[in-house]
Amino acid sequence: MKKDKIELLFDRVCKILHLKFESKTRKLLIQIFKFTIVGGIATVIDFVFLYLFREFCHFPVLVSNTLSFCISVIYNYTASVKWVFDVNKEKDAKKQFIIFIVFSVLGLLVNNAIMWITVDFLSIYYLLAKVIATVIVMVFNFVTRKMFLE
Repeated sequence: MKKDKIELLFDRVCKILHLKFESKTRKLLIQIFKFTIVGGIATVIDFVFLYLFREFCHFPVLVSNTLSFCISVIYNYTASVKWVFDVNKEKDAKKQFIIFIVFSVLGLLVNNAIMWITVDFLSIYYLLAKVIATVIVMVFNFVTRKMFLE
């Protein structure tokens, strides 16, 4: 199988640092790194749209958060399936998409709950609250996608 640029970079860094990993561990570390890149881009998309919806459209925080989250999920699904996870080709693609959406909705509910508590009850600035929510939901997303997409 042909290695992509991230895998080649990972292998070079490991060689320089004299690190050796079992094949399974190496694969997981590369996958986590790719997930971090995809997640980072999705986070930027999420934050940009959150800011635009809140500051320019003057939508309430939870409406802005829901819309921005949904936009970032579309990118995240496409990138995750194509680049991060070894999606099981034998499974029904429609079923996998539905599973992805179900867990994304659960992630959105967690995200909105954290936003609601931190903004409305703790009076934390909405963009800082979004950072807190994003970190928590990112872990949830990786675990659920790894379990159900592969």
